[in-house]
Amino acid sequence: MLLRARERSDVPVLQELLNDDVRTRVRADSRPWRPMARDGAGSPYAVAEASDEAALFSVVETATGLLAVEALLWAVDAHNRGAHLGMALLPHFRGRGLSHEILDILRDYAFGSLGLNRLQIERSATTKRCFGPQPALASCKKVSVDRRRGSTALSVTRRSLGSSPGSEPRHVHRNPD
Repeated sequence: MLLRARERSDVPVLQELLNDDVRTRVRADSRPWRPMARDGAGSPYAVAEASDEAALFSVVETATGLLAVEALLWAVDAHNRGAHLGMALLPHFRGRGLSHEILDILRDYAFGSLGLNRLQIERSATTKRCFGPQPALASCKKVSVDRRRGSTALSVTRRSLGSSPGSEPRHVHRNPD
């Protein structure tokens, strides 16, 4: 998987496969869903000016060059050195176990390139593969993966105030350095 800046040619694909799927869109974003033209005008995936508060990426599969994931760091707080991580896999890439690899790439960027010390990850409560016998403890194998990479889970919250329904639990991690 290759992390790269979002390009204008990504917008129609993301618009069709993520935004036009209303159910997926409302679970992935706190903003309300609205129908939009596929030309990219007003699209939540539109290529934006560089910002200190957000970094928008596309992730492509290196073997095929196909767009696989919309990924972002949002609510970047340079003073407190923290941010939120987000991603949405395109339908034909779901269920292949790519989330951990993509989170590793985003974490490396956030901790290594931006010098952040704290990341927050929220996942959909409807992600069935991530539920085990104790879903409140962690999503998927997140905690064990983070420990192997040296990251420490600071907290796991079952539900956060102000979050949209279905966006639980929340994980907060710190930089291992």
